[in-house]
Amino acid sequence: MIQAQHLVKRFGAFTAVYDVTLQVEPGEILALLGPNGAGKTTTVRMLASLLLPSEGVATIAGYDSVRDAAQVRRVVGLLTEIPGLYSRMSAEDYLDFFGQLSRLSSQERSDRARHLLTYFGVWPDRQRSIGSYSKGMRQKVALARALIHDPQVVLLDEPTSAMDPASAKAVRDYIRGLQAAGRAIMLCTHNLAEAEALADRIAIIKRGRIVAHGASAELKRQLLGAPLYEVRLARPVGGELFSLDGLLQVDAWDETWVRYRTACPEQANPAFVQHLVSAGAEVVSVSQLPQSLEALYLHMVGEESP
Repeated sequence: MIQAQHLVKRFGAFTAVYDVTLQVEPGEILALLGPNGAGKTTTVRMLASLLLPSEGVATIAGYDSVRDAAQVRRVVGLLTEIPGLYSRMSAEDYLDFFGQLSRLSSQERSDRARHLLTYFGVWPDRQRSIGSYSKGMRQKVALARALIHDPQVVLLDEPTSAMDPASAKAVRDYIRGLQAAGRAIMLCTHNLAEAEALADRIAIIKRGRIVAHGASAELKRQLLGAPLYEVRLARPVGGELFSLDGLLQVDAWDETWVRYRTACPEQANPAFVQHLVSAGAEVVSVSQLPQSLEALYLHMVGEESP
């Protein structure tokens, strides 16, 4: 549904996006992550046929982003970071206006607006001017506008910005519903927990280049090393117990716990527990500690982030 091959965008002598290649299948969510100025927004605008690429090709639902720009815009739902709402219009009139631009019938516009505004909790205030809404309510209206025509491809930039936790969860649930309905979704966000919860795959962009691309768990294994485990003990023991013939690498320890890495947990973990018990230690728990997406992200963008 989304396919970009070697996309490049130059603004004069400045190259904002360099050789970006990615794809998103129906029913898949790709999170595009990166620091401010990394090229996320420029990439999304090229995919939405709002910017012409300097080089490369993008196709959206089979339409070329340059030759078939009008068709691309009809199948794409786009939420930008700064949505540009018409503050003097009511939410109901605003969605009706954009529904007309999408060539929806009067009944379709009415039904879709009611569905979206009701789901996002704005329906009781639908006739108030958007300018009187809170930031979170305005974000909901902007999201409803992106979805008014039930698009096949959804490009979302910070979709839960300024929302309270309950509203943000409702948006995430709606995005999962879109995924279940076979929509292709690209999500740009600085909320790494949200990206990890929603995305099937992660792409990290830095200085206009994709520097990591794949499933979150696989990227963590490749880039952060062996999994991290923790053993907790009932009583203090000496640190000399925390070794096992090169099968594990101790990261940190105290008298009642130890954290270590091993590339062969099936062999090392049972052997280590047996070693501790044989030495008189009382093992309370053995657990694998999750390696966070934040750690992966910071590993890839490093201190060079703009």
